[in-house]
Amino acid sequence: MVNKQSIKAIVIIGAGGIGEATAILLARHFQDQVKLFIGNRTVSKAERVVDQINEHFPTANAQSFSLAEDLNEEMQSAFTSSSVLLDCLPGSEAPRMAQLALIYGMHYANLTEYVAETSSIIELAAKAETGFILQTGLAPGFINVLAHGVFKQFCQKFEVEQVDLISMKVGALTRHATPPHYYGFTWSPVGVATEYLMDTICLRENKKVILSSLSEPKQVIIDGITYEEDLTSGGTADLPDFFAGRVESLEYKTLRYPGHYNWVKERLAAIPKDEDHIAHLQKQMETCIPHIEDDQVIIYCAVEGPDKYGNRQRLETNYQIPPMSIGDITLRAIQVTTAAPLAECARILMEKDPKGVITQSQLDPETFLNGEIVKSVFNSV
Repeated sequence: MVNKQSIKAIVIIGAGGIGEATAILLARHFQDQVKLFIGNRTVSKAERVVDQINEHFPTANAQSFSLAEDLNEEMQSAFTSSSVLLDCLPGSEAPRMAQLALIYGMHYANLTEYVAETSSIIELAAKAETGFILQTGLAPGFINVLAHGVFKQFCQKFEVEQVDLISMKVGALTRHATPPHYYGFTWSPVGVATEYLMDTICLRENKKVILSSLSEPKQVIIDGITYEEDLTSGGTADLPDFFAGRVESLEYKTLRYPGHYNWVKERLAAIPKDEDHIAHLQKQMETCIPHIEDDQVIIYCAVEGPDKYGNRQRLETNYQIPPMSIGDITLRAIQVTTAAPLAECARILMEKDPKGVITQSQLDPETFLNGEIVKSVFNSV
């Protein structure tokens, strides 16, 4: 059992936008009951986050440290003192961070949608004495727990055990869009390029299948607004395995404004076959798509199928999350919607003290969706 000290001590690795938002949400929630160690390769970024925490939440104790390839004294001190490691680094670093959590006896949670890295951690932490919650951001993450919750509501309300469809959709969007790309970056360009090109895992005819991203474009209307949707990688987490045999069709799609996906496909068609398509698409997008701070996150989930009498039914839920102000700090919508599930998992790890790997299907929807940190973001609008 992790019980290094009475105060809650948490290491946040990565002081970018998500690490910053996670630290702020934890400091606001726990106040003087938390000590935050914030590490980054460029230590000035970690120092900036620490300064924010100490200014706005003076009772929360925050400290920065330098992150290095080889363990330094600052890293060892932070790891030895802490109960939880929250990994906000690129997915390629996830197995190394998970290994450090294992060595130092810390709980661990990450955000990555990367399949190979997730499989590696599942094998690494299978018999761990601490908990490892994986893929717990927005998508994968919140959307998967939400879908599980809507599925359970559907089955209970309509007295069935199987459904025809679970549909998950998320869009990190600007509030306005202009041609020709109809898009603005609200998060990592390499992340966008990757999700557009890596394969996606779905359920079709009750069986797990691998499909090409951007292979099933459609239009959809949510709250009276027309969007484009298409398959992208990573968003289904472990739900295809969990629901196999109980759900005819399960999919995750990314929402965009009409016209964007056609523009992307034109760029892809022009890439020479022998070039790195992800790197090439990223460069193409960065050349002409601006970064925009004033964002919004659109979340939609639906479960559909016959009730016990054979009548077709559908349950839907959706969110439109704007930027969030905490005091005079403004966090972008993509920051808070990704950070809140991660921070909620830190709370769960400290309070429940679980062991081994916990995937998205194993998080209890009622407990998670009604958690105080998650509710402070998703139920605030």
